[in-house]
Amino acid sequence: MQDSNGFDAYAPAEVARRIEDFCVIKARMPFGSLFMLGVLAGAFIGLGALMYTLVSGDTALGFAAGRFLGGLGFSLGLVLVTIAGAELFTGNNLLAIAWADGRLTTRAVLRNWAIVCAANLVGAAGLALLVRLSGHTGMNAGAVGEAAVRIAVAKAHLSIGEAFFRGVLCNVLVCMAVWMAMAGRSVTDKAIAIVFPITAFVAAGFEHSIANMYFFPLAMLLGAPLTWGDVLHNLVPVIAGNVLGGSVLVALAYYAIYLWPSRRRTEPSPSPRAVRTPQ
Repeated sequence: MQDSNGFDAYAPAEVARRIEDFCVIKARMPFGSLFMLGVLAGAFIGLGALMYTLVSGDTALGFAAGRFLGGLGFSLGLVLVTIAGAELFTGNNLLAIAWADGRLTTRAVLRNWAIVCAANLVGAAGLALLVRLSGHTGMNAGAVGEAAVRIAVAKAHLSIGEAFFRGVLCNVLVCMAVWMAMAGRSVTDKAIAIVFPITAFVAAGFEHSIANMYFFPLAMLLGAPLTWGDVLHNLVPVIAGNVLGGSVLVALAYYAIYLWPSRRRTEPSPSPRAVRTPQ
């Protein structure tokens, strides 16, 4: 509901319908536009990861302060994606809500995810190359570069189970940030809605597949002892976890709460079968 000044947020049920409509538009976007917006999103998330790495390079910060400030810096990525406009794989896991409501086919959802995920990789890895060439990692007497390597190596050493469940928890918070941003009516509303969930997932050490597509290439360019097998060891379970967290625990949960009951009420009742009387 909107008051006379228009400053209140959309109600949760309205957000569910807005998300669904928006997801249908995303799924029907032409390949070229979808891919380019995906490249931008990968670079935007990479910029957030850059900010996190910069904070991590300051060893004078305490553990909690460093994690919190790093998460706050990382929030830049999703703020750029949401407000400037871009296509992010983890956020697009919300397409499951339109799929559940019968407005998108499985093929349409998988097409969007495949194109956007590949484009995000191009954008994130491309930014990593630019950052390496810029000499940015030499800041703070090389501590920023050391932090980038340390972050990537730690991610590569996670077990498959840890990577998967950290991916689940990460994308619950990412998709909740996107969900709440859709409730806002202004840039300020959207930015505030994004910052706290994103800060929380980063501070807690959860795993974001697209951010990792920046961390790993940058660390490898800096000479980290990593192979592409190490990268896949992390990315495959993290992507799977991100899909579960965003699609099932957020999109399908809200579909069941807000959209499925209204759909049931509007569906026509089956016509009664004709009863034959014996002759």
